[in-house]
Amino acid sequence: MRAYSIAAIPADGIGPEVISAGCEVLKAIEKRAGDLTINVTHFDWGSDYYKKNGVMMPEDGLKQLQPFDAIYFGAVGAPDVPDHITLWGLRLPICQGFDQYANVRPTKILPGITPPLRNCKPGDLDWVIVRENSEGEYSGNGGRAHRGLPEEVGTEVAIFTRVGVTRIMRYAFQIAQSRPRKFLTVVTKSNAQRHGMVMWDEIAAEVAAEFPDVEWDKMLVDAMTVRMTLKPESLDTIVATNLHADILSDLAGALAGSLGVAPTANIDPQRRFPSMFEPIHGSAFDITGKGIANPIASFWTASMLLDHLGEKEAAARLMSAVERVTKAGVLTPDIGGTATTAEVTSSVIDAIYSSNT
Repeated sequence: MRAYSIAAIPADGIGPEVISAGCEVLKAIEKRAGDLTINVTHFDWGSDYYKKNGVMMPEDGLKQLQPFDAIYFGAVGAPDVPDHITLWGLRLPICQGFDQYANVRPTKILPGITPPLRNCKPGDLDWVIVRENSEGEYSGNGGRAHRGLPEEVGTEVAIFTRVGVTRIMRYAFQIAQSRPRKFLTVVTKSNAQRHGMVMWDEIAAEVAAEFPDVEWDKMLVDAMTVRMTLKPESLDTIVATNLHADILSDLAGALAGSLGVAPTANIDPQRRFPSMFEPIHGSAFDITGKGIANPIASFWTASMLLDHLGEKEAAARLMSAVERVTKAGVLTPDIGGTATTAEVTSSVIDAIYSSNT
């Protein structure tokens, strides 16, 4: 019997709804496998916790999380709490504190989902976006001076280190190497940002020499948005900075049909700390409590979590169940259906139990 301990942090908005659905599906995977135990411990950290305690999580939050095998995260952000407080109070301290420097965001068109791109079908859009997750534009360096005065100054300093760029570039080449096309696109803005971004380009060329079987090219981030939209089939694995990949992965999710489908993994490749898995969509307060939040992203995220733990058969079984359900047309309103969160969850659980694999 293989046993894993998972820390669940549902947090804000639709987070509790989709993480609850994800936990139901993980329990079904556990029962279907027969030789697998998944123990989930819930943490009530988030905006409500902040309103009561003045912090998004306890001071010893990382210490509490460290013994777990993985973290299953919902969403962070609330209309009545400033975004920089929610993000820097919960998600980023976990990502940075556990050195989860590789943010991995796969995107593909699932069966039964009609994407907004004309003439784009399953197989044409099948990408993995690798986002540098520890430094860059979200390093937190900078500050404000002369507040409230006409000469007020605000600086946001992007930090790029050779260590940070090299390790994410090597990780991205390894991902590309593991995929059938063995093709990587490096995204920068080196025409305008002549220091850190030029270093990105130089390090990409250095690391590429270690992977002679991987073909690669590079794009400026603005041109990349055009290529993603007009020539999705020309892309496969993509690597970019913290900010650039954050934006491009949202575009990718939308091009595949909905942000409600897109998953995320925040990985510590060296496995010194627990990695964190979260749906990409955010807290979505406009649909919170309506029972129509799309749980597919949280299910795909759970599949990535299982794969990271080495449970590849369980991960594949879960994704197969998800694709059977979407192909059958059991879809929430964001992707053209009428099903509720509970109905999609129930259908995926039924598909797990009826699976022959």
